[in-house]
Amino acid sequence: GRFFFVCVFFFFFFFSAPEKQKRDVTKLLQLVMSTKTVFFPGISKIPYVPDAGVRDVLCFKYYNASEILLGRTMEDWLRFSVCYWHSFCGTGADPFGSPTLRRPWNEGDSDMEIAKKRLSAAFEFFTKLGVKFYTFHDRDMAPEGRTLEESNRNLDEITDLALELQKQTGVKVLWLTCNLFAHPRYMNGAASNPDCHVFAFAGAQVKKGLEIAKKLQAENFVFWGGREGFLSALNTDVAAELKHMASFFKMAVAYKETIGLKCQFLIEPKPKEPCKHQYDYDAMSVIGFLKHFGLDKDFKLNIEPNHTTLAGHSYEHDIIMASVFGMLGSVDANTGSPDLGWDTDQFPMDIRNTTLVMKAVIEQGGLQPGGLNFDAKVRRESTELEDLFIAHIGAMDAFARGLRNAAKIIEEGVMQNMLRERYMSFSLGIGQKVEESSCSLEDLEEFIKQNGEPKVTSGKQERYETVFNHYL
Repeated sequence: GRFFFVCVFFFFFFFSAPEKQKRDVTKLLQLVMSTKTVFFPGISKIPYVPDAGVRDVLCFKYYNASEILLGRTMEDWLRFSVCYWHSFCGTGADPFGSPTLRRPWNEGDSDMEIAKKRLSAAFEFFTKLGVKFYTFHDRDMAPEGRTLEESNRNLDEITDLALELQKQTGVKVLWLTCNLFAHPRYMNGAASNPDCHVFAFAGAQVKKGLEIAKKLQAENFVFWGGREGFLSALNTDVAAELKHMASFFKMAVAYKETIGLKCQFLIEPKPKEPCKHQYDYDAMSVIGFLKHFGLDKDFKLNIEPNHTTLAGHSYEHDIIMASVFGMLGSVDANTGSPDLGWDTDQFPMDIRNTTLVMKAVIEQGGLQPGGLNFDAKVRRESTELEDLFIAHIGAMDAFARGLRNAAKIIEEGVMQNMLRERYMSFSLGIGQKVEESSCSLEDLEEFIKQNGEPKVTSGKQERYETVFNHYL
């Protein structure tokens, strides 16, 4: 009935309305047509049920969006986001097998029809899950055309619909990014490509991406250099490529200012895959690059822990390193299998890891305007639609538990007091002078002459680990 009424209204209106109104109504009709299908029947808005049983998996047992911790709601601390590419574009295909995930929104007569169905399915999922943010690559949202102009038209059409759905639901873009790695033109990189023609195409694509970010009021914009690196140093001028990358980022900063885009720029480190060696290897590599080229005031980092472990670090390493330098902007909340050598993008379910992450987040005062984006995919064997909900619910509960644990650690102050005691020698005498940067090597030598050999003091690592486990 609703669909018939809209069609009749559109028919009579079309022949009497001004051209601009015709375009607006056309968009409205497209929106109605794209959202009339229910993609997740039988699943309603996910409730918070703290006393749910062990087999109850379509409810939150720990994530209570309105619960206040340390003066803020859980929703505000966690700022959960769903990623578009894994959850709605993923097929389950891998190098050894065909697609296993047959999604109803990935079927249609044209790429644009599929893009509209995918958008409708995504917003149904966001609202039923109860998240306020989503993330996407430009080519996730709309198909690439035969020319840049056609690609831009496709993106304009789909993001017009996305903007309407955002207004209807209150769901926002946490961040978007440009896919500068999948197309064959980018096989040798984008901003680091040895061919300036490719460099220029990447710049044109990012220009449009920044315009879309402004249109959708994105809170962040991410740069991930999947092809920015090298396979062999023999055919690579590393110094030139790093300089070109810096120039590319400076152009993006300049255009952001030109169009009045109000969002945070983020770079996402990853050590390898698809490149053998990527320039944005880990947090410290990126921070060093940004400081060297004078870009550290314009960018922060989007840390993905699965990338951190690929770099040979512990799960929380890059979160902490970015945070202590004031450079932690957002987190791609996922995990990997440390025993494997590739990026598995699993949903984070380890409470120890989520507690360590949220402790760092609380200590820096939150992630705004960043958040916790689930850059994670269900396993190719998890083929039912409800599996997509179960995976996100489990990960959201894991971070809710991590938040509660971290808040209790900070409120009780036991671990902070233990740390304070360990570094007490820097609060007085020669230690205070070191802390205040007013000490010299001569001062240190004189101190040793007067005080002799320092005593050996236990680091008590096991005590810290035992106390930490008390809160899990």
